[in-house]
Amino acid sequence: MIDFSGKILLITGGTGSFGNAVLRRFLNTDISEIRIFSRDEKKQDDMRKQFKSEKLKFYIGDVRDYQSIANAMRGVDFVYHAAALKQVPSCEFYPIEAVKTNVIGTENVLEAAIAHNVKKVVCLSTDKAVYPINAMGISKAMMEKVIVAKSRNLEHMNTTICCTRYGNVMASRGSVIPLFIRQIINGNPITITDPNMTRFMMTLDDAVDLVLHAFENGNNGDIFVQKAPGATIEVLVRAILEIMDEMNHKVNVIGTRHGEKLYEALCSREEMFVAEEQGNYYRIPADNRDLNYSKYFEEGEKDLSAVEDYNSHNTERLNVERMKKLLRKLEFIRDIEAGNLVIPEGV
Repeated sequence: MIDFSGKILLITGGTGSFGNAVLRRFLNTDISEIRIFSRDEKKQDDMRKQFKSEKLKFYIGDVRDYQSIANAMRGVDFVYHAAALKQVPSCEFYPIEAVKTNVIGTENVLEAAIAHNVKKVVCLSTDKAVYPINAMGISKAMMEKVIVAKSRNLEHMNTTICCTRYGNVMASRGSVIPLFIRQIINGNPITITDPNMTRFMMTLDDAVDLVLHAFENGNNGDIFVQKAPGATIEVLVRAILEIMDEMNHKVNVIGTRHGEKLYEALCSREEMFVAEEQGNYYRIPADNRDLNYSKYFEEGEKDLSAVEDYNSHNTERLNVERMKKLLRKLEFIRDIEAGNLVIPEGV
């Protein structure tokens, strides 16, 4: 097991939902220091006031700026790279901004980590990187390629770089769950795109468990995926309405939005062909082939056509009761059931 005692952890994008979840898991351990790196001084100040911990150190900067991330990297042992543009619509309209943050920003983080002899870097990716159809997913897919490419040249270095890939993390920033609840509380119709659309369902605690698994088990270029159940949007909405005792609440089907898929995949067919099962996780090893092009013409994978991708349509499917059980792991859902109708903002 990796020993974090007395070590320094840097979290890029540390004021976001993933950063906060990782911070909470580590803060009460015997880790020496946790550095929060982000652009948002207001959220940093809120975090400083909330946690009041001498272990927390705050760095203003942007992963697009190599020098700012290099300054925060000095003396760091471990990095969790969560800084990203994650919203599908904003990336769709400003794709070059997604490239600057998600691709070039990741390159900067990895270069700085290697230069400062960081022991291990775990990067955050998304199911939208698998068979991507929108700019956010394409930029994250390119980010994964950057990670694997960097890892090929680290054989004699001190740094290990690996990646975690997530499905829908419930109540994280951009999640529909806080949106649906706000619509119910405010008396507005729930707006859903397609009731048959499926998504993987994970809690933030699941997400942090995946991070820890990657820190413990990651080799250079590995991508880790957690096996997660899926649910249709219809089941999710019914579960929320039953929890809030609002079964007669109006639901409007607005249709699939630009850049959305009917279902998401956590592993492509090609990845499932080489994936290694590790209990509740899949480890996808790096493709370490070199530029010897003859291999691509002379050798192939004979059994690849017999494998299918791992997606939210063919994973274990939640019914309404099991979806409600999963929702009740969220603190604000428990508050709502206790009669505290605080409108969640999403984090």
